[in-house]
Amino acid sequence: MKEWITGKNPVYETLLAGRRHFFRLLIASEIQSDKRIRLIEELGKKKKVIIEKVPRNKINSLGENTQGIALEASGYVYHDLSDMISLSIERNEPPFILILDTLQNPQNLATLIRSAEAFGVHGILLPFRHTVGVTPAVVTASAGASEHILIAMMNLAQAIRELQQRGVWVLGLEGSEEAMPIEQVKLTGGLALVVGSEGDGMRSLIKKSCDQLIRLSMVGRAESLNASVAGSIALYLAFQQRGYPGEKG
Repeated sequence: MKEWITGKNPVYETLLAGRRHFFRLLIASEIQSDKRIRLIEELGKKKKVIIEKVPRNKINSLGENTQGIALEASGYVYHDLSDMISLSIERNEPPFILILDTLQNPQNLATLIRSAEAFGVHGILLPFRHTVGVTPAVVTASAGASEHILIAMMNLAQAIRELQQRGVWVLGLEGSEEAMPIEQVKLTGGLALVVGSEGDGMRSLIKKSCDQLIRLSMVGRAESLNASVAGSIALYLAFQQRGYPGEKG
């Protein structure tokens, strides 16, 4: 299956990651070349991608906010939980996994992908059904971060059991009073954070599978934060506790 990735950053990061097969790189003949465009062209030539200069309206028909550039590539490459564990071993870090239970909004998925990639998460788990996947729109909204993080689709209950057998602590994020405030929870060591869907939160089975429920302490009158904001804050707090592993210097 082929698809079009559009926008300067998404196209650049997709080429840079090199996980897909590439077919054509379209650049609008009307746009002014800049540093990012030149880098994209250099990467395209190195990877032997066919580069074509075409009218901008042809590119604009392939997606939103194309910035006059589009890359024809093979479909998104999903990974396995074992790949994420291997990555944590390679980095000499305890596993740090994000589990997204039936998330529906592509923008929320993209935001959590960007946060997870920024804060050192080794991989993201999605269920097989009733979830948004990594579509070109998600790649664009994540600014290409989706190309640099490992994402798997699998049975989440089985994945949680496997993680627990490996000594990974599974924490479910929700807003109930029974949940422990996150600042009172140890977030170092092997950790998997579960974030539920925008409307219904975690499914019952997934919620029961968690070792502990946690919540963000808040004082505002709004009922709750949305899934992507709450999940991103929780990921950062874990990243902070874990001593900023792999931080760029």
